[in-house]
Amino acid sequence: MRRRLSVRRGLLPVVHRHALPQIAVDGCLVALAYYLAYVLRFDAGVLPRYQHLLDATILPVVGSGLVIFVLSGLYERGWRFFSQRDYAVLLRSVLLAVMAWVAYIAFAHPYVTSEAYGHVSHRELFHDVAVNSPAGVIALDFMLCLLLLGGARFAVRTFYERPLRGLRRRAGDSHNVLVVGAGQGGRLVLREMTRNPELRLRPIGFLDDDPRQRRVRVDGLRVLGDTDEDLPRVLDEAAPDEVIIAIPSAPGTLRGRVVAACRVRGIPVRTLPTVFEMLQSGANAVRQIRPVQVEDVLGREPVVMELERVGRYLKDETVLVTGAGGSVGSELARQIAHVGPRRVILLDHAEDNLFEISRELEEERHVRNAVAILADCKEEERMREVFAELRPSIVFHAAAYKHVGLMEGNPVEAFRNNALATRLVARVAGEAAVGRFVLVSTDKAVSPATVMGATKALAEWAVEAADLHYPGTRYTTVRFGNVLGSSGSVVPIFRRQIAAGGPLTITDPRMTRYFMTIPEAVQLVIRAGSLAAGGEVFVLEMGEPVSVLELATDMVRLSGLEPYRDIDIQEIGRRPGEKLHEELFNPYERPQPTPAAKIQRADRSRLDPDWLAETFDRVNLLVLEGDAAALAAAVGELASSRTAMTEIGSDASGTPA
Repeated sequence: MRRRLSVRRGLLPVVHRHALPQIAVDGCLVALAYYLAYVLRFDAGVLPRYQHLLDATILPVVGSGLVIFVLSGLYERGWRFFSQRDYAVLLRSVLLAVMAWVAYIAFAHPYVTSEAYGHVSHRELFHDVAVNSPAGVIALDFMLCLLLLGGARFAVRTFYERPLRGLRRRAGDSHNVLVVGAGQGGRLVLREMTRNPELRLRPIGFLDDDPRQRRVRVDGLRVLGDTDEDLPRVLDEAAPDEVIIAIPSAPGTLRGRVVAACRVRGIPVRTLPTVFEMLQSGANAVRQIRPVQVEDVLGREPVVMELERVGRYLKDETVLVTGAGGSVGSELARQIAHVGPRRVILLDHAEDNLFEISRELEEERHVRNAVAILADCKEEERMREVFAELRPSIVFHAAAYKHVGLMEGNPVEAFRNNALATRLVARVAGEAAVGRFVLVSTDKAVSPATVMGATKALAEWAVEAADLHYPGTRYTTVRFGNVLGSSGSVVPIFRRQIAAGGPLTITDPRMTRYFMTIPEAVQLVIRAGSLAAGGEVFVLEMGEPVSVLELATDMVRLSGLEPYRDIDIQEIGRRPGEKLHEELFNPYERPQPTPAAKIQRADRSRLDPDWLAETFDRVNLLVLEGDAAALAAAVGELASSRTAMTEIGSDASGTPA
């Protein structure tokens, strides 16, 4: 019974809680418009028969109009928040109301007697005469209703947004703010500052790169120039106390340009969140204005996808995420939960991490279909229990050890967790007839020179081999570079070093790395999963490599400090196997385009299953024996063996298979 009642309530129009006074005012305005329509139509005064019609119909006209306004949703929000879309609703409502009262008069045939207005012909003297509204009255009433109702709303909104002038006259306790971006984001920021004087922010102008906006006024505030040629001049002339970047989709180059110019002048910079952050949080964007971070100024064009569309294949599915407590795994869980799966299985062997992501999904994001499973991917019996009990249809395998230095010192655990466990989970998924299996890989698996890289290369090969053995499951690998903010990233290390007063340590000033934010990478992983046909290796386009030295200096400056003066940057030398520059493709792979933006496919020859089986048998034996030295020595041999095997296959067939 309660559910039936709630459905019925959902069919009723939404009425703002302060709508009764607005309805009363609208009733008076509708009555005034109806009266004026008659007065303006007849210059010499309203004829008696029409005066009688006016008196007889004004109450039904007002009543029917208000009913139509309520049913049309005209009172869903207060007048001070009336938007352009609401004016379209107002136009439709007034048109329907006028049509309603015209129909009422036409079909109800209100009439008056001849005695009511005198001066009629003898023929009409003792007969009732029908009277309809003239076309001019109808047209005038429509226009006057629009003018009065729309004007009242415009006046109220203008009144509430009037503090812009007041802010300019406020005492010196307010901060002068220059807003970058005169679009929707900029207008949103301006509106929030003008409505809330307690923020003590006084807007002084816009900057915008659109030439059509040059020197024009947007919501009463002038566009002073662009962020390219005019930025230094405007900063010097306007002397703002703060700059707010109000372009959620702004590329890193623009943010970096603004930050660099402001840094020279000692002007703090804040920014709106990115489009993805706004979509994920759903909160008021203006309330999320935050300081500019290193992720904002890397120069990458932001990746923005319609997650509901690209992740549609996950809807109503049971999705398992291994390593769900890690940086990438937890973001996978957040985004997958957003697209409506039947169930999200969070699997991790780290109790604290698993507790945090499960609590976040349930308490903060109100996800009720997440299941937390404490388990280790290395244990075959436990994995079979999980797959048999929960029956996942899609698996994202993100569980892995990522710290290069730790893996160099612990090669046995590295091979056991990253390579052998991936082979095990892929095999169990195939035997359980899982629909899709997506491995999250890394650019360190390309021509591996470290233990961590070699283990991830073996993981890729294990998934490729599983695709041959289990045709009912579509296996795929997604490979990408460093993700900012992950547990293995250099960014949190630099942040801790800055907080401690330095120094920042880099291994080589020439070193470059590919960087991408975690939400960006996970969006593309989900998109790549939708492209899987079986056996592919998808590679995410990471943009241009970033100098680690430049990254360090940018982070110091974004902290309000000066490199080498306030915070020292020291070179400590490269670690064993560490490359100067990472690669995204092996020598035996050729990049091929895919239907998805920012995603390429690595075209390469198929593995020899017998060779791979022998390789894994050997690795497994070394792990069981705990032979760390032999495993470390096998790193270079594994990469060269795969390359040599591929070259032999190419020579035999002419082209890679």
